Amino acid sequence: MQLTQKETELLKDLKEEETLCVDKYSRHASCAKDTQLQSLFRQIAENEQHHLDTIVKMQQGEVPKMSSGSSSSQPTFSPTYRTADSEDKKSDRYLCNDVLSTEKHASHLYDTCIFEFKDENARNVLNHIQKEEQEHGKMIYDYMSTNSMYS
Repeated sequence: MQLTQKETELLKDLKEEETLCVDKYSRHASCAKDTQLQSLFRQIAENEQHHLDTIVKMQQGEVPKMSSGSSSSQPTFSPTYRTADSEDKKSDRYLCNDVLSTEKHASHLYDTCIFEFKDENARNVLNHIQKEEQEHGKMIYDYMSTNSMYS
């Protein structure tokens, strides 16, 4: 795939965003108090690393084949925190709000890129990743909702 200057710049932005996501989820996994949240953050960090690897391949002119369907399994959560706001719950809520905001930004960035790429296969890959970013947001929302953290 031959990239235009604009596509090259957009991929650079996506690479920076995915690098941030990998770093943020990895760091937040070590800071989270709840083991369910630690596990969720590790799972998403692995998926974000896959996204980063895909973007790097695209920067090199290769459009990787994406598997059909979602690569993210949707975990179910049992309540860890009750309605009372303990310090652990406040800390985990902060981490969740931070990554949820990051997912919203990443999804928006992918949305823009999908419209800017001329190669249909590249657009399909970016669309696939965007869908996974939205699934990450849904998993975080589900965790927060189960633990009375989302209003």
